[in-house]
Amino acid sequence: MSPFAVFFRTLSRSSAICFGIAIAVLGPSFRGAPARSFAVTAQKSPVEGAIDGLMIALKDSDAGVRKQAAIALAQLGNARAVPGLIEALKDAQPDVKLAAISALADLADARAVPALSQALKDADPGVRGRAAHALGETGDRSAVDALVPLIRDANVDVRRKALRALAEIGDPKPIAEITLALKDEDAGVRRAAVDALSELAGGDGRHHRFEFNLRPHPNPHPHPNPNPHPNPNPNPNPRPMVDWRR
Repeated sequence: MSPFAVFFRTLSRSSAICFGIAIAVLGPSFRGAPARSFAVTAQKSPVEGAIDGLMIALKDSDAGVRKQAAIALAQLGNARAVPGLIEALKDAQPDVKLAAISALADLADARAVPALSQALKDADPGVRGRAAHALGETGDRSAVDALVPLIRDANVDVRRKALRALAEIGDPKPIAEITLALKDEDAGVRRAAVDALSELAGGDGRHHRFEFNLRPHPNPHPHPNPNPHPNPNPNPNPRPMVDWRR
């Protein structure tokens, strides 16, 4: 990671903490939650206090605030935020749901699998596709049955992301369904199916590649010099040289 990327990530994390703490400190003046919800005890760390504030912000009356809270929770990368982000998947605004799904993808917590599987049925193809990606990030095989129907989704991008997610999870069970995707009308989907089959070829884990059975060498330890003791003088009895100048 470049120094600039490290600086930006640190700055984003610090901003998220400050945002969460500000929400907690504002207390009753913050819109959309009762006053008793904002109690921050002295025993909590700044990060814990920030997460509490951001979880409250996920229920704000303004969709922009809710979306920003989900983004900030993703930047903090703390699994304590998972329950609040799961609840945010029920938000009426697609942008908020997308931000919450992205945060859950970053956290890759198996507790989110049932809610993300339910999000695969959302009317918005963007939500379905991002939920498929998030399930792939969890690597949880219990999501396979929910992902398989998306191989035939009406939306091309959803079909691609479902295939990629199945490849990430690494369960060989849906190989037959993935093989059918090789006949998809979209070349991108067909390429995703090829990649998925390649990943699943090992059949017992994630990120497998085809293994080729190469025939063993007939002499596995050949001598580096085929003639290890050559005669340094190929003509052991040379004729004496005659000096013609005499």
